[in-house]
Amino acid sequence: MDTVFIRDLSMDAVIGVFGWERQVHQKITINLEMATDISMAAETDDLEYTLDYKAISQRIRALVDENQPKLVETLIELIATTIMQEFNIPWLRISIAKPGAVRGSAAVGVTIERGARV
Repeated sequence: MDTVFIRDLSMDAVIGVFGWERQVHQKITINLEMATDISMAAETDDLEYTLDYKAISQRIRALVDENQPKLVETLIELIATTIMQEFNIPWLRISIAKPGAVRGSAAVGVTIERGARV
């Protein structure tokens, strides 16, 4: 199985449990690895046979904009479930980081893996 990835996808999000966090946008960074078979895309040179990382990135941005969860855990599960279903992905690893969320740290966040690498 091959891997298509998106690294350091940055965007602003309303996310957090504190009152002030519900009133502002905070930067989040998303890293995503997705299992797929790229052999047909390589053979045909056709985007139809691989994962369209632009479309996936746009879908993630829409999910972040449409949902304003309190927890990173909620957002990461929503993104993982949606991307796997809508883009027919059997396995993914996704991380969401909130830079500067904890004083003295570069970032805090969550990483999950879902599905099975075939």
